[in-house]
Amino acid sequence: MASTANSETDPWDRETKVKFERRVAVHRSEYLDPCQQAAARSIRCLYRNGGDRTMCTDYFQAYRDCKKAWIQKRKTEKRS
Repeated sequence: MASTANSETDPWDRETKVKFERRVAVHRSEYLDPCQQAAARSIRCLYRNGGDRTMCTDYFQAYRDCKKAWIQKRKTEKRS
């Protein structure tokens, strides 16, 4: 279930990159999380299951995978 959530969008696509760079240049305090959809899904899962974290491990893993992919892409682009 969560694997489809992870593959739906690229966490560091062109639009996110532009938003992030603009945020850095204009509003350093503005928080940008390209994995916000995965985070929202995990929160909704917790609400649905009365806070039982064991029921939402797939959602948590999808968020961690998204974050890892995002950080890797940013590192790769900095080297280029």
